[in-house]
Amino acid sequence: MKDSIRRRLERQAERWEELGRALADPSMDGGSALYRESSVEYARLAPLAGRWRGYLALEADQAAARALAGDADPAMRALGEEEVHRIAQALGDEERSLRRMLVPVDPRDARNVYLEIRAGTGGDEAAIFAGDLLRMYARYAERQGWRLETMSESPGEHGGYREVICRVVGTAVFARLKFESGTHRVQRVPATESQGRIHTSAVTVAILPELDELEAVEINPAELRIDTFRASGAGGQHVNKTDSAVRITHLPTGMVVECQDERSQHKNRSRAMSLLKARLRAAEQEKRDAEQARSRKLQVGSGDRSERIRTYNFPQGRVTDHRIELTLYQLDQVMDGRLDDLIEPLLQEHQTELLGEEA
Repeated sequence: MKDSIRRRLERQAERWEELGRALADPSMDGGSALYRESSVEYARLAPLAGRWRGYLALEADQAAARALAGDADPAMRALGEEEVHRIAQALGDEERSLRRMLVPVDPRDARNVYLEIRAGTGGDEAAIFAGDLLRMYARYAERQGWRLETMSESPGEHGGYREVICRVVGTAVFARLKFESGTHRVQRVPATESQGRIHTSAVTVAILPELDELEAVEINPAELRIDTFRASGAGGQHVNKTDSAVRITHLPTGMVVECQDERSQHKNRSRAMSLLKARLRAAEQEKRDAEQARSRKLQVGSGDRSERIRTYNFPQGRVTDHRIELTLYQLDQVMDGRLDDLIEPLLQEHQTELLGEEA
């Protein structure tokens, strides 16, 4: 563990003990504002202080195991070496947990998100890969116990999507997906390629946190153009009978959103407005993040959709995240929605950046 992280943990634990002594002091007025504030801070620091004590106990156990690993008796030495290995893994897990507890909480982390996937350069192949990415995220969502709702879709001529927008509902969705925004590049031989040549295509992904009521974005109704049309997706007899789908254009920015998932025009309008507000707020946040990112080396959290963040190379079976120079030779697993080996290193790098800023 880095000395700077250890010092921060020690200060937090000392602060927790100090608060505990103050709260136990009979002279402390139990009805005062100071008592209430101290109680809240004490409760907030308690999990970290407890985990830090557990980490120190593991370090003591590790020292004892290392001593045992130097024993003259081969059996005792083997036992000690096994314990050293086990404790080292436990210390690594605990350090990661402690680092997370030190990181300032992003209030958006618990939010549901809007997932937008758009085919970029590459024509039909880009649209097909957009469909592949949607399946990848859908399988990841299923593994996380989330619900994925399709709001609107524009199918590609030969499969996949020119554009598809979904709402992902569940626990800590934005926390896990917020680093997926950007340009995803694919390198592979398209099914329609007769010469076996590798083509490069691109798809853009945007992750927009859903706003809560307190963050409502005020929009002047006069700045909106609202059109209704018939839904184009699957929907049985209903599809061709009513103009239930809604398209909203925000005239000052030119932003266009639409929703055709619900049978009710009113519900589609409400969901389209929520998406528009999320996009407007995300544009503001993206500008602020970009300004902060100029001083960062890796810009992990910039969320810039023009930034190439990842390459999926099918001939070599590898996926590379360019922000942290991470390459994994497990493309099949990634496309099957097993994304944790990509997401966790990004989260750790982001935590390192934040801890560096806080130091």
